Amino acid sequence: MGGVPLLPLAILFAVIALGCAATLLVHAFQRSVGTGMMVLLIPCYMPFYAFSQFEHRRKGLIVAGFMSCTVLAAVFLGLGLHGVAALTARPPLPSGF
Repeated sequence: MGGVPLLPLAILFAVIALGCAATLLVHAFQRSVGTGMMVLLIPCYMPFYAFSQFEHRRKGLIVAGFMSCTVLAAVFLGLGLHGVAALTARPPLPSGF
């Protein structure tokens, strides 16, 4: 399999998504401890909080970065692991006499 290695791209997008999620989490804890705990512990609440209650001058960039990089990290991780599985599932090369 040639081309761009996909697992490093997955890691890159995951790190970007983690940075955006950390910004959302810090903002939620600054509002209240209860809101911060909900964002931290309930996975579906973070996108809801990001769209409805998150107020930041770069809200569009942070929310778009979080959502898109999360999806891209998952896609590249799946494709990269599929490629690794395909490489390891090949039969061994015939050895010399």
